[in-house]
Amino acid sequence: MVWFGAVLGLRWGEVAGLRVGDLDLLKGALRVSEQRPAHGPPGPPKSSAGRRWLSLPAGLVGMLAAHLSASGLTGADAHRLVFTSPDGQPIDYSNWRRRIWLPAVEAAGVAGAGFHDLRWTNATQLVLAGVDVKTVQTRLGHADPRLTLAVYAQAVQDADRDAAARLDERFFGQVDITRPQSPAAKHVNK
Repeated sequence: MVWFGAVLGLRWGEVAGLRVGDLDLLKGALRVSEQRPAHGPPGPPKSSAGRRWLSLPAGLVGMLAAHLSASGLTGADAHRLVFTSPDGQPIDYSNWRRRIWLPAVEAAGVAGAGFHDLRWTNATQLVLAGVDVKTVQTRLGHADPRLTLAVYAQAVQDADRDAAARLDERFFGQVDITRPQSPAAKHVNK
């Protein structure tokens, strides 16, 4: 489940709501069509933008194939949930958080991190990798790109500093993103 938050930016409820029929491993794609929120009944995603198809990285396709095989799930089980409790029931968020999530983040040295932090990590990594904001917006299921930019503005600021460093290299032959002033500003201040 954690990989789906980090690699795909899915909300916890979107991961918990995935059904076998939402996966197309041959095409390397996944459909978000249902969510099982931490509190409340299962239903469609938060908005129409939340209903989406996402391309899957090959590494995640391999993990999914192994998980489905270990769970005894095949394409004939289209209605079955991909992730369930040990007794095959839908995952209860409170139990999952207490038994799985909290010990894992403690062991990883990031106590206090929430599942939604994985979504933020995903969006930040996409922006830092140079993926355009419209694509990030679509992958996250945001209805408005302004939300994507507002929530993940730090990544844009980091990308802006990187852009300045690249310009420094092009115009002045140096790269140092930690330097507070450009070489031109230093000459003016002498």
